[in-house]
Amino acid sequence: MNQRPVNQPHRRMTRAEVRRRRRSRTIRRVAGLTVAVCLFVGGLTVAVCLFMGGAAFLLNRHAPVLSANAASAPAEDAENSLLPAASSTVEETNGNALGLTADEAAAMLADPLMVLVNHTNKMPDDYTFETKECGSKTAVNKTLQTVACDAFLEMQKAAAAENVTIWMQSGYRSVKYQTGLYERKTKYYTDQGYDLATAKEKAAAVVNPPGYSEHNCGLAADLNGPEHTGLDEGFENTTAFRWLCEHAADYGFILRYPKGAEAQTEITYEPWHWRYVGVENARKISASGLCFEDYIAQLHTLAG
Repeated sequence: MNQRPVNQPHRRMTRAEVRRRRRSRTIRRVAGLTVAVCLFVGGLTVAVCLFMGGAAFLLNRHAPVLSANAASAPAEDAENSLLPAASSTVEETNGNALGLTADEAAAMLADPLMVLVNHTNKMPDDYTFETKECGSKTAVNKTLQTVACDAFLEMQKAAAAENVTIWMQSGYRSVKYQTGLYERKTKYYTDQGYDLATAKEKAAAVVNPPGYSEHNCGLAADLNGPEHTGLDEGFENTTAFRWLCEHAADYGFILRYPKGAEAQTEITYEPWHWRYVGVENARKISASGLCFEDYIAQLHTLAG
């Protein structure tokens, strides 16, 4: 006779087993939820993709085909819109050493104070001006153009305030007076045994022919001082010359025949010979490091 099995009492699970069971249930629930979410999102994504693809297809059926250049244009326009607008002034000034535009160069050339007078450029016949006296007691030619005279007196006063004495020894010369200087210098060389043509050429390297001297336009000043009263290269060793090199441009004067520029000026180095061109012009010329001939040549190039 079969007997009913006697019910065995349930074994109580250990705490570790309880924790494992709970963890297992939690994992199963999370996995189930994850699968459900993925199925939902996937279905939605497929629906969206199908919708967008259909719309794109319909649009492209009627859209014109862009060339490669046209297709890249929007990107290029976007890039260009980020760049600053090009300035014609910057383009003009970046390409030249003077940093001037063509209009600025033309304006400087038109300035009467910038007149170029040398061996090959005669003072214009219609170049007229007023003069004013500013020479020292021993000056041979005591006047300059009025504007140059006023500038020299201001410069002289500023130098004196720093205990530097500057004299204006020779300024405006008439063409007649210049003729006498040139003829005497020519005679000096003929007396040395040179033929007349050679004597005139050598004289012109020291004294410009009549009408071809800056002194004829009243803008050139031969300067000296008590340290050195001669008009020769000894003047460069004076306090006055050093002061002029540092400050003259601020009063409108430039060293007209600098050392090392003899090939361009065709005049030997003259530390005593200063030329008035106006304050702004003088500062620009001094900053360029060019002699007057080279600066004028570059202005002509820029002005066209």
